Amino acid sequence: MPLTLGTILDSESLLIQDVLVIRHAYNAEPKSSRLASIHATSTDDEILAYTRRQSAASRIFPAAPPRLWVVLLPESGDRGRLWRVVENRGEISNDGELREFDLVDTDHMHDLLNRLVIGWKAGRVWRVYGMTAATYPVLEVADAQPPRFPGFDKLIVSYERLQAVVKERQYAAWQTALSSIVGIYLITDTLDGRHYIGKADGAENILQRWRTYATNGHGGNVALKGRDPSTFRYSLLRVFDPTTPLRDINAAESHFKRALDSITHGLNRG
Repeated sequence: MPLTLGTILDSESLLIQDVLVIRHAYNAEPKSSRLASIHATSTDDEILAYTRRQSAASRIFPAAPPRLWVVLLPESGDRGRLWRVVENRGEISNDGELREFDLVDTDHMHDLLNRLVIGWKAGRVWRVYGMTAATYPVLEVADAQPPRFPGFDKLIVSYERLQAVVKERQYAAWQTALSSIVGIYLITDTLDGRHYIGKADGAENILQRWRTYATNGHGGNVALKGRDPSTFRYSLLRVFDPTTPLRDINAAESHFKRALDSITHGLNRG
């Protein structure tokens, strides 16, 4: 019998009728909104503040929400990782547009925080009652410690992992490191071993550049557009401080294109 969120709730002696399950998103709030957005590097205090404030419209958020809120953070695909189980002690303000709730942390599922990953079957719906969420499958119970950043000179990631690295909360340390440097990177298509050499210069850092690849697979590079990114592997050849002159970064890029022959026998077009 597959393991479900309902099984976990039962093991914690939580009644599903007392539970609301929320899966936050990392989407920017519209300018007209009074809500602040959250992102992969948001602090726990910021996430809690974001969770406390909800729409006053009952079609968006329940008029009488349950006592316990199981709060998930988004991951690639239809996945959600457990952030906290908080207790709703009631509404403390309502101005007709936004409501604010008194939420306090609990010890429920404490050993599974940041470890439990479930499959989110509600699509773009971001909150469901416990009765619905109880059927959602448990996909993973991860190690308690987040993945350790290996260092710039040892970093090699697949396309699947790249998608996680650039946006998931467990990779916050990686994101901080990659946002601090510019430089020359290598994309290898493991299907045939051909190379593409690219750069992130003063206009964008490595994290920003790699987020583009994670989004569309090709980053706008013509020779990569017709290829399946699931066979790509990403690594760093040389890193620079963001204040490095552009001419030095360009020179390094040209050197590696010659050294790896990525124009004649690879995927660079010039």
